[in-house]
Amino acid sequence: MTAKRIDARARFLPVGDTAFAVEFGDRIDPAINALVHRTAALLAETRPEGMVETVPSFRSLLVHYDPLRTSAKALQELIGALELEDEASRAPARIWRIPVLYGGGAGPDLAEVAAATGLGEAEVIALHAGALYRIYVQGFLPGFAYLGDLPEALDLPRRTSPRVRVPPGSVAIAQRMSGIYPVESPGGWHLIGHTPLRFFDPVQSPPTLFAPGDGVRFVPVGEDAHATIAEAVAQGRYSVAREEGPA
Repeated sequence: MTAKRIDARARFLPVGDTAFAVEFGDRIDPAINALVHRTAALLAETRPEGMVETVPSFRSLLVHYDPLRTSAKALQELIGALELEDEASRAPARIWRIPVLYGGGAGPDLAEVAAATGLGEAEVIALHAGALYRIYVQGFLPGFAYLGDLPEALDLPRRTSPRVRVPPGSVAIAQRMSGIYPVESPGGWHLIGHTPLRFFDPVQSPPTLFAPGDGVRFVPVGEDAHATIAEAVAQGRYSVAREEGPA
């Protein structure tokens, strides 16, 4: 892979007097998102003087700094000189396999999604489970990962009436994203299935299962398998299956 300086592919935008954004593009794209997270990783490794923290998004990196110890200009020059490999074709290093019970009480919106897309319920399941998703960012809730890219045939707007309570483990879709609710919360995405796995545990290190840049595959399971996995998770006996991608 070829390496290019960051300042050849990004622009720096001021955000108040103690932060700036490093913007790599104007769209949701896996190659752009890979650059965001690689830049964040390099900064975490080098810890430039005066840098406080970085916050990645789909297409940009927010850099917070202490103006008494450094300046935006100094940090931007340092960041701009970093070299990044072209990661457009790099596969996720880890691909998690997430068991999902689709439809019924586990996925109360599956029938509506099928009707809205003109597909059969089995086709919706096959499309959703047949994709390899990339974790772009985590946010909204601790452990909530935004998974793209959902197959275009399943692209639907959010529900017009959000739910007040969405059960933890609910597998949902909206627009070109899929997601898993890690805790009970309000939510406006379409619920098509449920997984018994846990995605946020504040006593663990790290507290979340996923990391940005990881891959996710959904694996359909039946009611008996779902119940068996749920029991194993509750007893601490379940290890989430994953594939190791190229280094």
